Amino acid sequence: MSETMKTFRYERPDPDKPKKIVWLGKTDRLFATIQVITKGGETNLHSHTHLDGLWYVLKGRGRFYSDETTLAGDLGPGEGILIPRGVKYWFEAVGDQPLEILQVECSDKGMRTMDELMSDRNDFTPVKRMGAEHLDAKASS
Repeated sequence: MSETMKTFRYERPDPDKPKKIVWLGKTDRLFATIQVITKGGETNLHSHTHLDGLWYVLKGRGRFYSDETTLAGDLGPGEGILIPRGVKYWFEAVGDQPLEILQVECSDKGMRTMDELMSDRNDFTPVKRMGAEHLDAKASS
């Protein structure tokens, strides 16, 4: 991986699908996205073995849960939540306005591929999929 600075620009995508992910950038230890969610979210209880996560609401509202029903945070614009590695959570968009949320994750080990990032996830309840078409995720290196 090259050790150079990279600039990025965020342009909100059309929310024509329940969830879109815009990749801002990544290294082997950190990645940042903005998720635009009109329906759903990370709708199953899960944790990450190696990722510490910071979530910050830009627009809309999101609810984060620490188990299947316990509310950990009901967040609006300018509010966020820090989720240390190993902590179980799930979240959902709520309200009429799409949730626009900044996700920054940092790993305690190097992860170069999307497969390595995805293998870090530990699911505690079944994954609720809306179909592969709900994701528009393109990782930049």
